Amino acid sequence: MRTYNRRLYRLARATLGNDTEAEDALQEAHLSAYKRISQFRGDAALLTWLSRLVLNECFGRLRKEARRQNVIPMVHLNTLADTDIDAMTANDSDPPDKAAARAEMRALLERKLDQLPEVFRTVFVLRSVEELSIVETAQCLHISEATVRTRHFRARSLLRESLAQAIDLAERDVFEFGGAHCNRVVANVLRRLTDEDRRGSDGHEPP
Repeated sequence: MRTYNRRLYRLARATLGNDTEAEDALQEAHLSAYKRISQFRGDAALLTWLSRLVLNECFGRLRKEARRQNVIPMVHLNTLADTDIDAMTANDSDPPDKAAARAEMRALLERKLDQLPEVFRTVFVLRSVEELSIVETAQCLHISEATVRTRHFRARSLLRESLAQAIDLAERDVFEFGGAHCNRVVANVLRRLTDEDRRGSDGHEPP
């Protein structure tokens, strides 16, 4: 569990979009793996087999939720450089400002991933984050390799568009100057002008 927990949790989290549900699903998948370990024949990697169990648990929860709310998920087909969430994780040696920036970027990426349709989000996490092969991803999701390629391409395109929009909005506020900064400059200028006026009126430096 300690070997694969982090990777499997991220898969569950990407599929369900909820921290608590993802943790519960991961626990259930581990219990299922314990009960069904005799069924593991080694025809796929252990991680692939465990990922499939996690996804089965997640999809079961999604179906129950869909039935409960009578909602049919809608998939919007639309068309990055590969993004590695691990690369967004701050190292202990990072200075505070760099660690904060990385944490902020990671949080932005996670929010944008959550906004992807589930079918694209899951493929993206398996391929770009967990770096499973196309074959392994297809085995986990029980879909064709061609479908994996298509969904991965569309997921990357949607994510790129979403991040670009966020960056465009952020650019409008870049080097924002207001509040305390602005007040400090105004106060300093007024103080210096007052000093200049005083020097000009009496010919002496102010005390």
